[in-house]
Amino acid sequence: MTVKVRRQRPRRRVFWALVAVLLADLLALSDTLAVMSVDLGSESMKVAIVKPGVPMEIVLNKESRRKTPVIVTLKENERFFGDSAASMAIKNPKATLRYFQHLLGKQADNPHVALYQARFPEHELTFDPQRQTVHFQISRQLQFSPEEVLGMVLNYSRSLAEDFAEQPIKDAVITVPVFFNQAERRAVLQAARMAGLKVLQLINDNTATALSYGVFRRKDINTTAQNIMFYDMGSGSTVCTIVTYQMVKTKEAGMQPQLQIRGVGFDRTLGGLEMELRLREHLAGLFNEQRKGQRAKDVRENPRAMAKLLREANRLKTVLSANADHMAQIEGLMDDVDFKAKVTRVEFEELCADLFERVPGPVQQALQSAEMSLDEIEQVILVGGATRVPKVQEVLLKAVGKEELGKNINADEAAAMGAVYQAAALSKAFKVKPFVVRDAVVYPILVEFTREVEEEPGVHSLKHNKRVLFSRMGPYPQRKVITFNRYSHDFNFHINYGDLGFLGPEDLRVFGSQNLTTVKLKGVGDSFKKYPDYESKGIKAHFNLDESGVLSLDRVESVFETLVEDSPEEESTLTKLGNTISSLFGGGTTPDAKENGTDTVQEEEESPAEGSKDEPGEQVELKEEAEAPVEDGSQPLPPEPKGDAAPEGEKATEKENGDKSEAQASVFRASVTRFGFRVPICTLSSLCGLLFP
Repeated sequence: MTVKVRRQRPRRRVFWALVAVLLADLLALSDTLAVMSVDLGSESMKVAIVKPGVPMEIVLNKESRRKTPVIVTLKENERFFGDSAASMAIKNPKATLRYFQHLLGKQADNPHVALYQARFPEHELTFDPQRQTVHFQISRQLQFSPEEVLGMVLNYSRSLAEDFAEQPIKDAVITVPVFFNQAERRAVLQAARMAGLKVLQLINDNTATALSYGVFRRKDINTTAQNIMFYDMGSGSTVCTIVTYQMVKTKEAGMQPQLQIRGVGFDRTLGGLEMELRLREHLAGLFNEQRKGQRAKDVRENPRAMAKLLREANRLKTVLSANADHMAQIEGLMDDVDFKAKVTRVEFEELCADLFERVPGPVQQALQSAEMSLDEIEQVILVGGATRVPKVQEVLLKAVGKEELGKNINADEAAAMGAVYQAAALSKAFKVKPFVVRDAVVYPILVEFTREVEEEPGVHSLKHNKRVLFSRMGPYPQRKVITFNRYSHDFNFHINYGDLGFLGPEDLRVFGSQNLTTVKLKGVGDSFKKYPDYESKGIKAHFNLDESGVLSLDRVESVFETLVEDSPEEESTLTKLGNTISSLFGGGTTPDAKENGTDTVQEEEESPAEGSKDEPGEQVELKEEAEAPVEDGSQPLPPEPKGDAAPEGEKATEKENGDKSEAQASVFRASVTRFGFRVPICTLSSLCGLLFP
């Protein structure tokens, strides 16, 4: 009997080897697909992840809790975070840092720095002369900036997420308060870089909450606009937001749900922390009263005792939300003396009476910015831990005039869930159902410049101009282009915040400098000398307000146009050069818009604002830079390179006058470089008002 042995063909072996390699690569890739979100609150943080097979889940910390205290204890060779640091606060209050987010992007003379020092006198804040900000002086050898401390916390949150996901994570979406300005947002980004995180987006916490609410109620959204008010009172601040939900038609995916931020109001210092500090002061007074006549020291002079009282005040506030009275008791408060005292809810409400009067303030601000009335609001939903205080709900219910307040959302985790949904949408590794997000600018930004004008023959004067780049409650992200048509030499312009009249006097002091930066342009005059025979189309400055609400100046360029003869047989060298540059910068096709992003705004002219009308002949254009082709078929602007201004070519367009078959307009752009940005207040590393690297 003959047995035939069939040998495997070499091609088949190569095929299966390639399949094995491909599967191994896919398995390795799946181990790095996870993304995370960090809902960074004043008192605690929530971390959420998305990974293959695990859609939107809250991370448990090492104590198996769903939220982690934002506390750091720093020693010479040790660092403690979360609950471990909270337990160290009693033993070593000076080295235990909390609520340090209130110092981000603040100069040393900011009222919030003085307020922080008054609230936590155990911390030594030292002045940083280079950055004009403050440091935490832990010891002679140890000092840390608030950004460095936040970087430690973000790195700890990353380790929690990686342990929970059992794989490395680098991409993250981080929530920030909606009232953070440019300096504060850049401070958070700097802290994230220290932690080794790639920030996909800084999302406003109110927007993240609204997104979470909409995602889980997608079926309830239709073509009829629904106006929902979210009232978020957390530990450190209060924010009121009016959101409109509606089905809209998109170019990429047809009819999709959309949320649009219509109005925002806030109070930077109204929150649970201030209530706890009032309670702490009340308990300290009761303890001193009990020891009166014993020649005892004031308990306020003992940092450890005050740390114990603050912890007890936090517990007392929570208990009084459900009970009419409660017994505060601390064993060995000071000098081995126990403390015990009864506190009623009525006493607590009297201590915080002025705080409760401020509860309706953010509601009125939000309605005013949205230009809406309470009758147009369908529902008011409570968010944040401090809204559990009965008196807050009572005052708010009276202010909004509704039958009841909505409590159909997880007040603690909604922002974290909305942020991680956005992280999955921004990540290339996941496919999520589209949900259009249209966030709104809180602080308007404008450009100011001064130029010499001739009012009469021989009479010259200086004229100051203002042009709004990004208006209040306008959508972002978006790009804007401002064109200076009357300059043929080097000049400067200023980027400032716009009208902040909606802020009170105290909020303006906390806000800080209203000047963002001064831009000095060099090379304008040289470009005109280089192209004397070409027609100038102005100096174009391209601005970008990105998804994180951070402003940048992408590039500045001088644009010239001329007529060249176009031979039917052969294209001219100049035309070839213009077309080649356009194709290199992607002029022919446009990338697909992200599904969870702001709708692209077509290029259009805006009317001047915040300044007098231009004089005859003055032509300062302000345009929105579109990512999709505009209706007239002109070329879209190419992606902006980072760094200094780069040369750019535009596709040739036909001229109306003359023979169209022979004459064609070619556009050339001469590079205009930036140098030596002068920041009036802060140095290059300061973050306070600094815009450009």
